[in-house]
Amino acid sequence: MMFVLKMSMAIICAVAGALGGNCWLEKLYLEKRDVLTFPHKISNQAKKRRQFLPPLLGMLFAFYLLSENPLTPSVIFSLIYIYFLVLFTITDFEQQVIFDVMQLPFALCGLAFCLFSGFPLLNHLTAALGGGVIFLVLAILTRGGIGGGDIKLIAALGLWLGTTALIDVVAFGFIAGGIAAFILMVFMHKKRTDKFAYGPYFTIAALLQLFLK
Repeated sequence: MMFVLKMSMAIICAVAGALGGNCWLEKLYLEKRDVLTFPHKISNQAKKRRQFLPPLLGMLFAFYLLSENPLTPSVIFSLIYIYFLVLFTITDFEQQVIFDVMQLPFALCGLAFCLFSGFPLLNHLTAALGGGVIFLVLAILTRGGIGGGDIKLIAALGLWLGTTALIDVVAFGFIAGGIAAFILMVFMHKKRTDKFAYGPYFTIAALLQLFLK
């Protein structure tokens, strides 16, 4: 009975999330076309996204729900966490941008999750502030190699994760992103000066951290 309930919940959340997510992204792409890296690819990307987003969300939601025993409010927060990370991954891969209007509710949900779960607030605030400041310095040193969206993403993740887990996510993200950048330069003839989206590697690292803990 619990298995059926969890699978039904995963399917419903995935369908609703995919419909809402696609509408949200398409609206943002039209409104903020000037910040997109590949505006000419919007239509083709939307067609592909409509096909893979529902099963992707369904798989991730189901995997998480079936790995957790009780259906507690914390599980709902985790589904929200997964949902936003998937959307961030998609927008950064598609257009190399993570929209502020999406990061704000993500950060607020992270703060609410911290307070609701009874986690040490100071630790999570320190992670958010420290992570944001460090990435701001990196953005200055790399002259835009780290974007503003990455800075805000790390700060928001700090609210969700706290210092220890955030360090793990950042370390894995940098390693995975560095390997990916090297492969692109070697096999796809990308230049070191070409823009590279690091955001997806932090979001994927955060998802792995959730599923493997």
